[in-house]
Amino acid sequence: MSYKCVERGRLNTTDYRVFITDKDWKAISPFHDIPLYSNAETKECNMVVEIPRWTNHKMEICKEEVLNPIKQDVKSGAVRFVKNCFPHHGYIWNYGALPQTWEDVGHTEPTTGTRGDNDPLDVCEIGQVVHKRGSVIQVKILGVMCLVDEGETDWKVICIDVNDPLAPELNDIDDVEKHMPGFIKATREWFTVYKIPDGKPANKFAYNGEAKNREFALKVIEETNHQWQRLVGSGEAIRGEISCKNVTVEDSPYHIDSSETKIIVEQAAPAGAPEALPSSVDKWYYIPPSAL
Repeated sequence: MSYKCVERGRLNTTDYRVFITDKDWKAISPFHDIPLYSNAETKECNMVVEIPRWTNHKMEICKEEVLNPIKQDVKSGAVRFVKNCFPHHGYIWNYGALPQTWEDVGHTEPTTGTRGDNDPLDVCEIGQVVHKRGSVIQVKILGVMCLVDEGETDWKVICIDVNDPLAPELNDIDDVEKHMPGFIKATREWFTVYKIPDGKPANKFAYNGEAKNREFALKVIEETNHQWQRLVGSGEAIRGEISCKNVTVEDSPYHIDSSETKIIVEQAAPAGAPEALPSSVDKWYYIPPSAL
C-alpha cells in the first residue's frame, strides 16, 4: 500500500495539518488505519514520519482530532520547536510513530513501575535519507530504549529504513555500534538533555540507559499493538480525549465511512505559504555538566 500527504494550513502556525491518504487520495488515520506490519513474517513495520532529521518543529500525530493529522505541538498559544543542544541540531534521526500501537495509561510497566504515556510508540529511524514529514516508510526493528519522561514510560524504538544501504548489515542493536559507532550514545545524550533549555531537569532512562535488543523491542511492539486493539476495538481502555475514528478497522465501534473523511479535510484551513521561522530556532544551547 502506498500513501500520500495532503497539507493544510500554513507551516509554523497553529492551523498547519498534514493529512494522510491512501493511494486513491481518500483520507485515513495514520494512528489507526495504517497496518503496523508491512511484512508480518519478517516483522518489518510501517513508520509514520512526523519529524524529518535536522528539523526542529515538534510535530506529532494529533490523537484528539478526527483522522489524527500530524500537527505542530502548541504551548501557550505558540507552536513549539526543540532547542539545538550543542552539538546536536534539531532531531538527529527521522522521528515518528508506529501505527496501531498505543502506550496505555492504564498499564504499569513492571520493570519500571511507570504507566504508559498515552501515545503511539515513538520511533527513531537512523538511516541516511532525510524523509519528508508525513512519509510512510518501511523499517527494520533493531532495538529499543526506555525513557522515563515525567514519570511515564516512553519507549523509543530504534530502526532503519529497509531500503537504506546499511540495512542489510544492521540486524540487531549491537550492529548499530559496530557500523555507526557513537550513534546510540548520541541518542541517549539527546534525549537526556533536550528539555533542559526549557528549564526542565535532565531526563532519565530505565535499564541504566541500555538499548535493549531486537527481540525485546518486538515484544514491546506486540504489547502496545494489543493495547491499541483494546483502544479501538472493545472500548475497554481509557480513551480520554483520543479520537478513535477510523475507516479500515471493520469491527471497531469507531469505524466511519470513507465518504465522511473528505469533508473533514475540506474543513481544515486552506494551504498557504509558510510563516517565517522564529530566529530563536537557530540558537545553540550549551548544557553544563552540572545540569546532568
